[in-house]
Amino acid sequence: MGICRFSLRRLLVAPLTCLCLSGCTIPQTPYRTVYEDPVNYVRLELDDTVLPEWSPGHHSHPRTFTSEEIVAILTGMKVQEHRIWLQKWIQGEAPLVPAFRDEEVTILAPQIAEAFAAAAYNERITFYLSEPQTSAKRLITTGGLYVRDSEIHVLLGNWQIVYGIPLYGMIYDRRYPMRPTVAKGFDLFFQPADAVIIQNSSFLDILFANNKDELVINIDRLPAAMVMAPPLK
Repeated sequence: MGICRFSLRRLLVAPLTCLCLSGCTIPQTPYRTVYEDPVNYVRLELDDTVLPEWSPGHHSHPRTFTSEEIVAILTGMKVQEHRIWLQKWIQGEAPLVPAFRDEEVTILAPQIAEAFAAAAYNERITFYLSEPQTSAKRLITTGGLYVRDSEIHVLLGNWQIVYGIPLYGMIYDRRYPMRPTVAKGFDLFFQPADAVIIQNSSFLDILFANNKDELVINIDRLPAAMVMAPPLK
């Protein structure tokens, strides 16, 4: 009788264990590495929102950009702390600050230009910038880009977020650079502002500061002097 109970228990537990393990497995988005060092990377990531049978939804890749053009786009991006009306009444508007530091632009610009030249119609460029703070924490800025016709879409998933590396379990920040690791507390802008294509946002997007985390920039509206600016040293 004891043997029968043990066998029955094994028969019941084994499928449940398999179910739990399969439920905990989260597939990683397929990607191709363009650049990687111990703390940063630029990748070509499969965009599963692009349907092969619907050509109007395809990205306009591959696309040729110079490093100078990517420098102009990255340096034109600005970030502002998101404040609700009460904070604005007490503190005023938060200042606009560069989304990327000079050294980050120097790393990203040539690699993103190379990635666009190699990208397929169903891929997007993703980037991950990391600065170790302690053995268990790092400061991260992550996001992605793609081009459709004359529009370049830039999404900032995380901006200067301190990410705590878990002792156990999955490390999400490197696996999913497009996804925020915490609630977003910033708005994303671009200068010159007349190059930005305004997007419609829902009430919830505005409430949770998600309405301005993606920029859509009309490439044709960028001033010639801006895209021909000399590369950063």
